[in-house]
Amino acid sequence: MSLISRALRAAAFCLCAAALHVPAHAADQPAPVEGDWIAPTFVFHNGQALDNLRLHYVTIGERSNPAVLVLHGTYQTAQAMLSKDFGGQLFGPGQPLDASKYFIVIPDGIGVGKSTKPSDGLRAAFPQYNYADMVLAQYRMLTEGLGIKRLRLIIGNSMGGMQAWLWGGTYPGFADGLVPMASQPTEMSSRNWIMRRMLVESIRQDPAWNNGNYTVQPPSLRLANNMFIFATNGGTLAYQQMAGTHAQADKLVDERLAAPVTADANDFIYQWGSSADYNAMPGLAKIRVPLLAINSADDERNPPETGILQAALKDLPNAAVMLIPASAETRGHGTTGMARFYAAQLDQFIRALPTR
Repeated sequence: MSLISRALRAAAFCLCAAALHVPAHAADQPAPVEGDWIAPTFVFHNGQALDNLRLHYVTIGERSNPAVLVLHGTYQTAQAMLSKDFGGQLFGPGQPLDASKYFIVIPDGIGVGKSTKPSDGLRAAFPQYNYADMVLAQYRMLTEGLGIKRLRLIIGNSMGGMQAWLWGGTYPGFADGLVPMASQPTEMSSRNWIMRRMLVESIRQDPAWNNGNYTVQPPSLRLANNMFIFATNGGTLAYQQMAGTHAQADKLVDERLAAPVTADANDFIYQWGSSADYNAMPGLAKIRVPLLAINSADDERNPPETGILQAALKDLPNAAVMLIPASAETRGHGTTGMARFYAAQLDQFIRALPTR
């Protein structure tokens, strides 16, 4: 076992107090710059092709610095990774991914944000993309669009974490280190897939969806999305604190249902359906670079008590797991969106990566 792995395993399943005291200087970091990469023709995993596929991205820092790929979660965009809780804890001066020392690249995945998506016009006739297609698009954007031939790190959250696992097996050695968060390399199953399938079916079986040819967003979109969030994101202890009485629980539901719907039903179905055939296990043995998997003990979608993650990593020589303990301050599957819980450990991991 390598020194990196031993050091990380020694810190696994605990939190350093320093993680709560990493300073945030997001206002002092270089300003984000937006850009687009266009693929004249993009062929998806199922043979479908699309002309002029656009992948939008945000970069922070100088192109001459070591590059870091940051990957967002389902139905999020690059902007989510610039939040005070994530980028504000990681990209500022003296922080683990100091943008004065690294070139941060954050793409909008296929199907979201300013990247090509069903709601641009094709609606339900849009090619059925999956995570492998999204990783391929990211690889082509980096190599063909930005001229990047190697990454210092890939860090991804939730869907981005699953894509980090795929990156490791599909393009082994392209990145010096991998940090998949709120994810597992195993196929979609159990509650994680059951709830996703129910989410998609709730919209598809709504007559108002009309096979994707609706003129107003189907009512099921609001209800299904909020049901999914309550069931698989937020943390048991946190919800008990926020909604520990009947009145508080009703108030929280009313607030969520009153919020405006900003999603598009077709985009939504594609975003969640894209995980259906996810399985990074076939490529796992190809990963030889240091890997730090960060999950939370109260993650509703990836419950640690199953032992699935630990079993999957038993043959990876440089892999370690950091499990963030559940508390009223954590947010279940959403915990890893708050970098204060692991910034110190991430900094330690990056500093220990082999020199190029």
